[in-house]
Order: sequence, then C-alpha cells, then structure tokens
Amino acid sequence: MVTFCVVFVRLGRWQWDRAQSPTGDWQNLGYALQWPLFAVVLVVAWARFLWLEQHRGPEMGSPAAEILEAETESETVLSSPTPPPVPRRPAYPPIREDDPDDELAAYNAYLARLAEQDRC
Repeated sequence: MVTFCVVFVRLGRWQWDRAQSPTGDWQNLGYALQWPLFAVVLVVAWARFLWLEQHRGPEMGSPAAEILEAETESETVLSSPTPPPVPRRPAYPPIREDDPDDELAAYNAYLARLAEQDRC
C-alpha cells in the first residue's frame, strides 16, 4: 500500500512537471491533481478495511459464534412469542400460457407485417 501511494504521488509530481513544461497542457494538470487523489482514496480504503476487520462479528462455525447464537435463541424463547411471518403474495399474478394476450398478439401481427414488407 505504501509503495502504491509513493508511486501515485511520484506520478502526480511527474505530471505537474509536464504541465509546467512548454509542451504541457490542461490534461497534464488534471493528471497532476488526479494521481495524489488516487493515493488518498487508497489510504482511506485501507483504513476502512482495517476498521471493518477490527469490528467484524464472529465467523460462522467458531465457538464464539455458537455461543452468541445460543444466547440469541435463549433470549428469543424467553421473550414474548412473535407470530410466524405471513407469506407474501407476488406483486403480479403469474400469467398462464393458455391466457390470450391481446397486446402480444397485436405486436406479433405487427412484426409479421414488417417481415412481409422486408421480403418484398
């Protein structure tokens, strides 16, 4: 990670020097600002990764996870019972194959007319 940050900062410095040269332009200036930004994003992502590793829960199958699961189950049993979840219906009823679909039939007829016109 440190190596990449150093490389990104060096590339930014190189682009800054290119932007200051007679052949440099706005694109080099943009890259000169962009490369150090990549280094900052890399450091922030690395810090976030370390934080998530430090604060993650126990892995499944480990003794700590089994103890936590057992405690959760015992609390659930002792607490007031909750009704079972109600199964949800799909938003749209399923379409049966034998149902006539007027829109689909009209569209297929339109496509058939277009195909017939292309053959002529």
